Amino acid sequence: MSISNTELQERKTGKDLYSYQKGAIDKIFKSFEESPADYHLLYQLPTGGGKTVIFSEIVRQYLRIHKKKVLVMTHRIELCKQTSNVLTEFGVINKVVDSKADLSDQANFSCFVAMVETLNNRLNDNKLDISDIGLVIIDEAHYNSFTKLFKFFSKSFILGVTATPLSSSMELPMTDNYDELIVGESIESLINRGFLARAEMFSYNVGLTSLVVGANGDYTVKSSEDLYTDDNMLGKLLRAYEERAKGKKTLIFNNGINTSLHVYDTFRRAGYPVAHLDNTNTKKERAMILKWFKETPDAVLTSVSILTTGFDEPTVESIILNRATKSLTLYYQMIGRGSRVLHNKDKFSVIDLGNNFHRFGPWGDNLDWQRIFKSPNYYLDALLTDEELESSFRYEMPDELRAEFGKTEDVHFDIQRTYVESIRAGESSKVVLERSIEQHGRICIENSEDVYDALALAKKLGDDIDFRIKRYTKCISKSTFNFVEWLRGEYRKKLNSYIRVNFDAVFEEINGYPPED
Repeated sequence: MSISNTELQERKTGKDLYSYQKGAIDKIFKSFEESPADYHLLYQLPTGGGKTVIFSEIVRQYLRIHKKKVLVMTHRIELCKQTSNVLTEFGVINKVVDSKADLSDQANFSCFVAMVETLNNRLNDNKLDISDIGLVIIDEAHYNSFTKLFKFFSKSFILGVTATPLSSSMELPMTDNYDELIVGESIESLINRGFLARAEMFSYNVGLTSLVVGANGDYTVKSSEDLYTDDNMLGKLLRAYEERAKGKKTLIFNNGINTSLHVYDTFRRAGYPVAHLDNTNTKKERAMILKWFKETPDAVLTSVSILTTGFDEPTVESIILNRATKSLTLYYQMIGRGSRVLHNKDKFSVIDLGNNFHRFGPWGDNLDWQRIFKSPNYYLDALLTDEELESSFRYEMPDELRAEFGKTEDVHFDIQRTYVESIRAGESSKVVLERSIEQHGRICIENSEDVYDALALAKKLGDDIDFRIKRYTKCISKSTFNFVEWLRGEYRKKLNSYIRVNFDAVFEEINGYPPED
């Protein structure tokens, strides 16, 4: 459905509300009217749908109707300032409660915006009068840091807003802290109506079984850095960028500062305009880097978590997930950074190097948020393990390489099936790689005019060879580093030997005539 002329006009004003936002506000105010004064309501809306705009209008109307004050809580100082600015645009005079705030004039304000940790300190020190707070709004409500403050607002209406109503901790499900969930417009609907750009997903299968899950339920930085700073992974990242995102403004998400620095060095050596950003950069450095990123059409910005929330740059054309995560919320937040629309942008690319697409499904799937909210364990327990995910993978040649094997109808070779068949036939497992080498050799010969062309094609099969070796070592349950490296070298030597020895015979068998001398 296209955007109406009225909504196009609204878009020009920047502050006016779209019809779906007005509908959400009506539902929320109905809850105000029908529920107890201490009701806890959760509202879900996708990243880019305008949650801040919605709750700013709610604050404006609430202050006009009710004779009570409002408090808005965020989890980061940047979001605090952004929220304060949007409230000001809606005509709501507000006071930011940060570590340097002078609260001597607090009686003059009806709306406060505070970061959770600062607010916690001020409340424990009795520095902020909250006796007349009727409405508490919590931005990014899925973070658990807010729950420790609920005891201070036992008589207030609490409105939590989030794109993903799934708690960041399994031990603190959101259904324990909120009485009801209102689900807003879906990603698919916002895309169809022109409010969000559509994501084109490109997934590169990655072996993740070396990753370790930490106490927070997600992969540890240490195990992620061990994997993603490996030369093979850095090479795969660079190839993926060159295949799918070269020349596009690209944002790369990593799990660890060391990984991001390795990515920066890799792209810089390759001659691409790249910058690195993490939470150790000063405010001045961050402002300079983001200004450069905004103004450079083909800029690549590699970062660590810092840009997952509160960062809006509509000119982003490509997102690279150079990390794995078990957090559905983080998955949606990272991809959402590319979903802002522009007059000449209605789609963006997502390159997944963490099997996240296979784990969570496509960004924009119509998830049953009500069921996830009520039964988060049911959803999380149903997610496939990394071993289960990887067992279903098969190597897919990049389009450019696949074109060089255009004469071959099917370039795939199933290592696992071949292994099972060989064991059932009483054969040695060694025949698995022998048959794989023969298949590789034949497709190289089939797509070549002479032995030199075939050998050149064989050199381009590195990723496929590595994939097959990894699948083979899983089958035989032997995967020490030295053994795998030896297998990789032996495989390549034997493949070259097969091509040299068998080129003439195989060429004639396939084509019906011998190769030219």
